Formats: sequence, structure tokens, C-alpha cells
Amino acid sequence: MKLEKIKYVSVEEYLESEKVASERHEYFDGAIVAMVGASTIHNLIASSLSSAFHAHLRDTTCHVFQSDMKVRVEHGFYYPDILVVCNKLDPKSYYQTDPVLIVEILSGSTEAKDRLEKRVAYQNLSSMEEYVLISQDKMKVEILRRDNDGWQKETYTNNDVVNFSSIGLMISIEEIYNDVQEYI
Repeated sequence: MKLEKIKYVSVEEYLESEKVASERHEYFDGAIVAMVGASTIHNLIASSLSSAFHAHLRDTTCHVFQSDMKVRVEHGFYYPDILVVCNKLDPKSYYQTDPVLIVEILSGSTEAKDRLEKRVAYQNLSSMEEYVLISQDKMKVEILRRDNDGWQKETYTNNDVVNFSSIGLMISIEEIYNDVQEYI
């Protein structure tokens, strides 16, 4: 049996190293994990939805970020596929602390982490209103939405209109999957 020593990395060390890293890394409780690349379908879904969010939120106080903006959670930092913040921005910041909406596009290698670890971390952010999980292999969007009773889940499939209530946007599921319908 081979034992390996795991090096604890401070938040400050992580943030500084991430500024010059050639690949992205997430950070949780002192450990750094390299991010994997995303598929063509993943990127097309993310671009489609991000574009719809951006067009809808133009001339508002909300801002859309895709893939390269970190979110700080209690024990670390994650790179969501899409996030929306609705506050005054610090233009020099490398991360956000108060998103209202986060989208993760599920893949075989990330689904368990997105559904469990990230969900719990994101739902503990007081600003969070909606956490969205999008399937890559079928038209399915799940929204975990905060209400007075905690968190409720809504699932959307073929021919549904998806309600992103945190930003006041209704969009057909077909529009989200427009560029990938022939592949799924």
C-alpha cells in the first residue's frame, strides 16, 4: 500500500495560483481539483441558455457569467456552467459570493457532485433563489427553487416552458436545446 501526503492549500494560495493556471481548478476545504473539458453538446446548451439570459437581463442590474467565473461557497470555490448575480460588481474580483441563479449542465463525470456536494453548498448561499440542473442526453431541466417552505423541485421536459422565476424569464425547453435536438 502506498500512502500519499495530501497538501493543504490556503484560500489565498488557491486564488493566486488560479490567476496564472493554464487550466481551471475547483477548491474545497483545502484541496484543489482540476476541471475537465466539456463536450460539444454541453457547450452548445450553455451558450444557448447564457445568450437567452444575457438578452433578457440587458439593461438591468443583473449580470450573466459562463464557465470562467468562480462562486465562493462556505468551504471553497466552484466554477458553475452559468451564474447570474444581481448586485453591484467588483470589476477586479475573480469570484462572486451572491448569485441568485446557478446552472450546472450534467455529465457522467460531474452529475453526482452537481446533485449532492455542489447543491448543498449553493443552497447554503443566502442569495440563491434557483439551482438548475440540465441534462445533456435528453430534454430535461430540473430547477430547485427556494420558497417560504425551503426548496422545491420542478422538472421540465418536452414541450414545457421553463420558468426561471429568479430573473423573470420564461423560455421553451426547445429553445434551450435548439442547437442539440438532433443529437439527443
